[in-house]
Amino acid sequence: MSTSRRQKSTRARRFPAVLAGCAIMAAVVLGAWLQYGERQALDTVYEAGGTAPDRVDVAATVQRVDAAARELLLRVQVTPRGELAEAGGLSPTEDLTLQTSASIKGDLSFPAHSRISSRDLPVTLTGGSITDYPFDAYDAAIEFSATQGGREVPVRMTLKNNDALFAASVDATADEGTAVFDVGLGRSNSVLVFAVFMMLAMWALAIAVLTGAWFLVTRRKGLTWPALGWMAATLFALAAFRNTAPGQPPIGSLLDWIAFLWAETVVAFCLVTVVVTGFRAERAEAADPV
Repeated sequence: MSTSRRQKSTRARRFPAVLAGCAIMAAVVLGAWLQYGERQALDTVYEAGGTAPDRVDVAATVQRVDAAARELLLRVQVTPRGELAEAGGLSPTEDLTLQTSASIKGDLSFPAHSRISSRDLPVTLTGGSITDYPFDAYDAAIEFSATQGGREVPVRMTLKNNDALFAASVDATADEGTAVFDVGLGRSNSVLVFAVFMMLAMWALAIAVLTGAWFLVTRRKGLTWPALGWMAATLFALAAFRNTAPGQPPIGSLLDWIAFLWAETVVAFCLVTVVVTGFRAERAEAADPV
């Protein structure tokens, strides 16, 4: 073999390895970029309200979104400032009451001269349905206004999302001392990517089983036990795989109707078909004289 041919052969062998390496690097870079974007979104703090020296600061954090119960858990830390506070903001000088929006169950009351501790508040979600998983989206209206000693006081509020399974889009405004947040919630990019991967993987496994079943049936292979074991294992593995979906969506969600239920149907049909045709082939072979 000439030198030029050997060089061409070497380049041809190296090309798939170089291509695979480039694909891996591209996937790693894309994954790092997506993770960085989600981290930045979780670190984003939304603000509403003025900066008057005598005010009430409300630091709210979305701790968890429960789409099945249609509510989110909001952790609230209240801190009076200026003439409204004593002990460095640990307690109010007079009775402090925070009025909330209709979607939040109950107002907050803090007695004068008593230490203020954080509170967890359930907030009702509107719009959307969990059966649209993984493309379900919800809305929440969060408002806070304050009165202390019987008079209205300005509120400055911050809001942050700590639930990594949901991405939040927030419209923050202030209206006459009231902090208003219109929050939109949808599944995070990580959940969307994983859910789409699950659907593609389910269909790929179903097609693989269908291909194997077609080969066994058309070749009249009889009862091929390793193949039957693989098909049966795939049938139950799909159910276990489906239950790993982030957020634990209920049966009947979009994920099921797009992929899971159909994949299970295809695998079960293939398994039964291979058993029936294999049994017939075995009986026919046993009946033939030697």
